[in-house]
Amino acid sequence: MAFVSALLMLLPVAWSCIPQKADYVMVSCFPNAIIANVPECPYGWEIEHLSLGGVCYNGIHSPGYYRFIIPDLTPKNHSYCGTQSEYMPGKDPKYIFYNSIVSNDTSLTVRNQPVNYTFSCTYRAAYLVNNAVFSQRVATVYVNNGSIGTFRSQLSMNVFTNSKFLYAKDAPYVIDTSEIGSEVFIGIEAKGLSNRFKVVINNCWATPSPYSTDRKRWSLIINSCSSDNTVTIFENAKDSRSMFKFNSFRFQRQEKVSTVWLHCEVQVCDGERIICQPSPCSVRSLSSEVDPNGGILTAEFHIKGNQSSNNGHITGVSVLILLVVLINTCYDFINGSRIL
Repeated sequence: MAFVSALLMLLPVAWSCIPQKADYVMVSCFPNAIIANVPECPYGWEIEHLSLGGVCYNGIHSPGYYRFIIPDLTPKNHSYCGTQSEYMPGKDPKYIFYNSIVSNDTSLTVRNQPVNYTFSCTYRAAYLVNNAVFSQRVATVYVNNGSIGTFRSQLSMNVFTNSKFLYAKDAPYVIDTSEIGSEVFIGIEAKGLSNRFKVVINNCWATPSPYSTDRKRWSLIINSCSSDNTVTIFENAKDSRSMFKFNSFRFQRQEKVSTVWLHCEVQVCDGERIICQPSPCSVRSLSSEVDPNGGILTAEFHIKGNQSSNNGHITGVSVLILLVVLINTCYDFINGSRIL
């Protein structure tokens, strides 16, 4: 009886993680962070036995996956959780960041196949010594040597001309103060993905500075729901492109020429492993606290002051001069008639 009781006590532990043949890693190379996802319970390994770079046991158990995040892409002597960086000089200089997710079990016996998911991210952009200034609107998402195939996709956020989302505008994006309140159409798309992967917009907000962590912000989308009736989500988590619109605005107490940064936290979801679409907003309350799961893309908007007041002043002066000339002409004509 004691043996049976001990066995029953061990069963939940043995069954708490159902082993999966997880032979791939999905990596998202965002401008200021790298997110690596491996299917949960790879070959029987639980999250507390997997580490980033063999150093940090900081994995997060999200639905269907174990997620590891590298939030610091600045090259340092002691890189974040064993992340290594390499500079590739030339006409098109690049920075490459390397790391791996490895299994580590300190017990006497090892019963699971060891795993080592090595991954890297390559960035084409200017790079400062202590500040990553990669393109903020673009990320790269790829699956490396997996049973679901190998693919590489570019995830980008663009501003479109209208609700048809056919033509993207060229950056930088400029909004005149006379156009404040007009509709702005945003599309976030991943090109080159198979149909099983969906683009999910989790949260979007605007700040008066380029920092997504700025406390002075205006929320547009919170946990995949519109923050108010000035924001309309057309599609989200249904395909490789998600789209929404909002009414343009500016922050108070800003100069006539200012800038607004739009930040969107997005992720690529495997629709064959988990349900990607969020539940309808009408059946859940809109929480003010965001639940971050993805990486951040940023677009920059220049707000230009309306110069109509100066133009009006110049126009008024021109009319006044023209009026004086006409009066003088008429006066000369009248005097000339009297002389005749």
